Amino acid sequence: MPKLGMEPIRRDALVKATITEIGRAGSLDVTVSQIAKRAGVSSGLAHHYFGSKEQIFVAAMRHILSVYGAQVRAALTLAKGPRERLEAIIRASFEAGNFRSEVISAWMNFYVQAQTSEGARRLLQLYQARLRSNLIHDLRPLVGAAASEMAANIAALIDGLYIRHALRDSKPDGQRASERVLACLEMMLSDHLCSENIPAGGMKP
Repeated sequence: MPKLGMEPIRRDALVKATITEIGRAGSLDVTVSQIAKRAGVSSGLAHHYFGSKEQIFVAAMRHILSVYGAQVRAALTLAKGPRERLEAIIRASFEAGNFRSEVISAWMNFYVQAQTSEGARRLLQLYQARLRSNLIHDLRPLVGAAASEMAANIAALIDGLYIRHALRDSKPDGQRASERVLACLEMMLSDHLCSENIPAGGMKP
């Protein structure tokens, strides 16, 4: 097995240092020097690898999205049927590695950065499209044409809980957050059954 070169190791260290520094500052008001110091490399090397502070921030979000995507895929492999798959997607969104203070802070600042950075905007749109697609895929067998609107509501709830915790000093509770979204999902599914006059078994009388 070939040895891992120093460049990918240092890039990874810089990305993780960026997430930590954003979490510490609570904003994007951090310098390349601060990031490089935490990563144990020079500012010049950080600029050499990424080109600019903006690109370091984008790389940090790409890393966060990569970890999140891997966790969603792993959770889905164990799920059986659309209801379990929906639960897996929601719980993965609040898994401890994703729903921690520094990552939540990075997410909030990522939304701000997406207003002015094309690279951040594309990443955000990609995340939103994939989440929406996954939710619609598993909602459609349960609610048919209402899947798109319900998926938008669930995605908004997930984003809303991230925003809510970004404004708190308390430690994020992923279990509680996921249970809140799952409770709302249950209510939306029940309301749909009632509006369609469909019994719990899923068939119209």
